[in-house]
Amino acid sequence: MVDEDDADAGTVHGARLGRSSRPRAGTGALEGRRAYASRAGAEVDRDNGAVMTPYVTGGAAIACAVALVVSWRQDPRRLRNGVFAVLALALGAIAVLTAQQDDPGPLAQLIAVVALGVLPLGYLVLSVFLVANGLVMLRREGRSLGNLMSLLTGLAMAALPVLLVVVTQRERPTWFVSFVLALLLLGGYVGWVFACFAAYCLTYRFAPRTRRADALVVLGSRVIDGRVPPLLAARLDRAVGIYQRQRGEGHAPLVVPSGGQGPDESVPEGVAMAEYARGKGVDPAHLVVEDRARTTEENLLLSRALVQERRPGGRMLVVTNDYHVFRTALLARRLGTGAHVVGAPTARYYVPSAYLREFVAVVREHWRLHAVVAAIILAIVAAGMWVSLQDTGLVDALAV
Repeated sequence: MVDEDDADAGTVHGARLGRSSRPRAGTGALEGRRAYASRAGAEVDRDNGAVMTPYVTGGAAIACAVALVVSWRQDPRRLRNGVFAVLALALGAIAVLTAQQDDPGPLAQLIAVVALGVLPLGYLVLSVFLVANGLVMLRREGRSLGNLMSLLTGLAMAALPVLLVVVTQRERPTWFVSFVLALLLLGGYVGWVFACFAAYCLTYRFAPRTRRADALVVLGSRVIDGRVPPLLAARLDRAVGIYQRQRGEGHAPLVVPSGGQGPDESVPEGVAMAEYARGKGVDPAHLVVEDRARTTEENLLLSRALVQERRPGGRMLVVTNDYHVFRTALLARRLGTGAHVVGAPTARYYVPSAYLREFVAVVREHWRLHAVVAAIILAIVAAGMWVSLQDTGLVDALAV
């Protein structure tokens, strides 16, 4: 028999137990509100990030543009000018695209067309052009590594998209995918460096040259049977034109033909060049022959010494072919000569390989930096391949 008080207590306890065993009426609603607030906060953060991205990239683009102007005004021969120019253009394009992603304006549409249409088509056309130019170089200039530059570059450019298609068409072994990825990343880095080099070449074209030079240093190249070939004649003709103009203005500069004697040359290049310049009307009193240089660096240093002997503190203007201007300007800056460089015309078929050779030479001068970047790229790809192999269990299988 149950006591009445016990019954009442049991009833109360049961009621309490029933209430505690059921979720409170407000708990689910509270959790729902919290989840909604969390999602709303995430969307707000995402929206804020989308709003801020154009400002960040646009600000970075403006900063790079300002850095370009300041650096170029200080010294247009700096290679970093090309880096600043490419960064300013790329970041500016990203800023426009992100700012107008919901409602693209004419500028955003133009950038999209260029990025998705013009650049891929230009890539294809350029690869075909380089292969064709390489064949022309082989036929006209003979077989050498330098003459093969455009052909090899065109074939490499054509191969990269093919490899990308092969990888994406079907499942491939991890090592093969990693290998192709490494090639694509390295190729992308080389393309980035070349874009910076091309931008540097473009910005240097707008550099103000010395209006009145005290000396014109003409860089030598191979002479054939003591005679000046067309490539070298173009340099001398450009120098003679500048000499005649300044002479007519009452300030005749020295003309310094610079070049030593190679093993297959009958006379020093400087001597043959001086004879050519005299035949073009340069006063012998204004000719100063430099006949010992074997490299561009020696051309600049030995010629500067001769100029300083005759006209102390004189300003030099270096004359070479147009494709050789930019690397010569970099070298002149590194040597502290203060000289600017002008170019002479070159046969059109010769230009692509010549520019590629100059690019390779500039890369070689900074090989440590590029080696570090390449090592980082390969390390990242190798780490990704290792993680992928671990996920598939292949590493554990090999360990057993």
